[in-house]
Amino acid sequence: MLKIESQLALVSVLGVATVVTLLPSCSINVKKEKSGRDQEVDIRTPIGGIHVNKDVDVADVGLAVYPGARLKPKDASGDNKSANVNISGFGYGIRVVALEYESDDPPDKLISFYRDQLKKYGSVLVCHTSAHLDVNADMKDLDHGSHELTCDSRGGDNIELKVGTKENQHIVAVESEGKGSSFSLVYVRTHGKQADI
Repeated sequence: MLKIESQLALVSVLGVATVVTLLPSCSINVKKEKSGRDQEVDIRTPIGGIHVNKDVDVADVGLAVYPGARLKPKDASGDNKSANVNISGFGYGIRVVALEYESDDPPDKLISFYRDQLKKYGSVLVCHTSAHLDVNADMKDLDHGSHELTCDSRGGDNIELKVGTKENQHIVAVESEGKGSSFSLVYVRTHGKQADI
């Protein structure tokens, strides 16, 4: 299952921020939660920017939440199980929106529900994997190479439903958890010089 390490992401962003502060004309804005933890980080420079937000709207993923599902609670260290990350620079960018949920229903019900949800974006690829969520988002010119999504790992009990292209993809990763399931909803978009995030 997708493990969204928000704190680690924010530490990485703050590390980059330290380097970026050496550049002229950059700005860093950090918004805190009531608990004092970083909620949102914005770094802007003349060559690009990084935006990390732990307050994610499921509408940004473009999929409905499975009926009765609950957002996974923060883990013992207080890290959220969701993130909205935008990174851009030098004419390229990537956006990743991810949320992690849990349900009392078995995986097959979630898979059926999300297979129907994903059809609105195209043909649904079903991957069997033992790995945590596997995202392949190539940052390349649109004129070179295959843009088709593939199952990057073979075999396993976890299911990933994928639709779209490597540059614009929706993914639902489902795994059994106790008597129920845990699942991640993910939207990934990369772009080149002619597109916006």
